[in-house]
Amino acid sequence: MSVLDRVRHPGLQSRIMSAEAAAALIPAGANVGMSGFTGSGYPKAVPQALAKRIEGLHAAGEEFRISIWTGASTAPELDGALAQVDGIEMRLPFQSDPICRQKINSGQMHFADMHLSHVAQHAWFGFLGKLDVAVIEVVGILPDGRLIPSMAVGNNKTWLDLADKVIIEVNTLQPEALEGMHDVYYGTALPPNRKPIPLVYTDDRIGEPYLRCDPDKIVAIVGVHQADRNTSFAAPDDNSQRIAGHIIDFLQEEVKQGRLPEKLLPLQSGVGNVANAVLAGLNDGPFEHLTGFTEVLQDGMLDLLRSGKMDFASATAISLSAEALADFTANLAFYRERIVLRPQEISNHPELVRRLGIIAMNAMIEADIYGNINSTHTMGSNMMNGIGGSGDFARNGYLSFFVTPSVAKGGSISCIVPMVSHVDHTEHDVQIIVTEQGLADLRGLSPRQRAQRIIENCAHPDFKDALLDYTERAWDHGPGRHTPHLLDEALSWHQRYVKTGDMRANKV
Repeated sequence: MSVLDRVRHPGLQSRIMSAEAAAALIPAGANVGMSGFTGSGYPKAVPQALAKRIEGLHAAGEEFRISIWTGASTAPELDGALAQVDGIEMRLPFQSDPICRQKINSGQMHFADMHLSHVAQHAWFGFLGKLDVAVIEVVGILPDGRLIPSMAVGNNKTWLDLADKVIIEVNTLQPEALEGMHDVYYGTALPPNRKPIPLVYTDDRIGEPYLRCDPDKIVAIVGVHQADRNTSFAAPDDNSQRIAGHIIDFLQEEVKQGRLPEKLLPLQSGVGNVANAVLAGLNDGPFEHLTGFTEVLQDGMLDLLRSGKMDFASATAISLSAEALADFTANLAFYRERIVLRPQEISNHPELVRRLGIIAMNAMIEADIYGNINSTHTMGSNMMNGIGGSGDFARNGYLSFFVTPSVAKGGSISCIVPMVSHVDHTEHDVQIIVTEQGLADLRGLSPRQRAQRIIENCAHPDFKDALLDYTERAWDHGPGRHTPHLLDEALSWHQRYVKTGDMRANKV
């Protein structure tokens, strides 16, 4: 199928051009809002053409960099290509590209890490500056100019509304049968004119299945026929299965105690292998008629829908392995009745997370003995990916889980430490910590009680004695008794790793 078949607005067909011609319309210094959320729905041809243009300009001695705003992470064709040629001045709000990460941590690229629910409203408030260009992937353009969204909605509505110029990539590889899966809400407003969002149940539809854009703003349309970044997930290992087992046992007890209904509450699951292992465990578990209200629908939630364990899932993007994508594409009629994709300002909205009573399950890099969570930085200074939406769900959810294996780097790093080297989620937002060693329910506990439970239930045996020793000495000799610390030792484990490659004192 040609791009002409997907562009049904007669007045826009004349704006179909090459990716190189479209990339030439993006000026140096521009703020560019691009589609894309966790490796799906991102533009593919225009960023690569722009990267080639920038490379040529740099070789000729000309400066050319832009700032890129997205929904979340994208892929090598966007982040990787532009970072490789030093084309990115500022990146927000989230990334996962190794080249981007290297540039950020070497100081060559600015990165603004943001809660994903904040991005659209901060753009509307004018906090981020003027949006010059939007580059958005869609499935097609209707005769009246409305756009059929692709595999991710993200911040696309906001970028289309705010940008002076719009470049559209029409991806003919994405099936037209995606039409109808989306729910784009146009009822948001700026303070003081905001009104309650009328979403009460996970499967409520409150918007329309299309994106709107003034056709006069569309300066270029580029046809592509290319797949998203399909991420394969490892089969659940022993640690992941044990973490999943602890969570499922906990949820069963919550139902038994009357604190959760038998079908639980809507589930939010972060991205990655551990998250998929938890969802796989739920597929084998006792719960029926589950629902999902999350950011990204991955293989594990698709499995739950297919098996009938889950009735409905709401997200802002679909990011699948190649195998799961084949099933999704072959059975789109089935999934279109059970999945809705929304803008991320709705999928991550704190009011909705609290109202629906979301059970939030997110990964972390490390936790400290009092329950503070670091989910973004290694050794305090080096950015991994970003906070993403974990804070949106953790602070406002009915239950907030943070999960990780108890050790990393072959056992040389403890993921339970005296003090986290960077704080993304304070102890006030953290209810339950889970490692393969066990689960620590921290609800209603004082800091000293939390420390006892975290060390006893979650720490690896190789580090447990050292954590207990630190805690006891902090309680005896710290400057205060509420949240006791030895300030000259609190980050000594991290410092030891930086110097020696191992947190364990007996390995120095």
